[in-house]
Amino acid sequence: MFHSIINRSSTIVLDDIKIRLISSQDVAKITVYYQKNRAFLKAWEPVRNELFFSELGWQKRIEQIETLHRHEMAFYFVIEDRETNEIIGVINYSNLVKFPFHACHVGYSLDQDYQGRAIMRRALKETVSWMFEVKGFHRIMAAYMPHNEKSASVLYAVGFEKEGLAKDYLLIDDQWQDHVLTSLINRQWSAPVTWSAT
Repeated sequence: MFHSIINRSSTIVLDDIKIRLISSQDVAKITVYYQKNRAFLKAWEPVRNELFFSELGWQKRIEQIETLHRHEMAFYFVIEDRETNEIIGVINYSNLVKFPFHACHVGYSLDQDYQGRAIMRRALKETVSWMFEVKGFHRIMAAYMPHNEKSASVLYAVGFEKEGLAKDYLLIDDQWQDHVLTSLINRQWSAPVTWSAT
């Protein structure tokens, strides 16, 4: 069950972490997160240009993200350490499609110093619940490289199921990489109140 309605000011609190949508006030903190974890995340992400690791780049990027939030075309969550208020991870819901698909993709990353604490598993579970219960999605899809055992463990712990293998699926670290395709289905789905087939 999702613990709170997420808007620009509210936060989900889970023991040692907080989860909320990113905002323009996070420019410095999200820049630090990606600068700190640049080498650690390199093997799991697309090649990033230098602007991605700068405050100027993130100022522009967050402006775009907030527009996507307003139009409900994407949701970009940050995970914060409750003691330090540092951003220690991100969860992105993208490619949001409503009728008749009611589906989206999810991606995530976690600070190298916070691995092994079940942080991503807990945060992903909460945001998935929000996407299902509040936003009315039926399917959430995620993909991971076959050798990424940590990501596989997170997804399966939350309930995602393997659907297949996609060859040369994403350009990661400048190499086309195979990915295992997974999804999680909202078995309690019902048409949102505002839903219309016309």
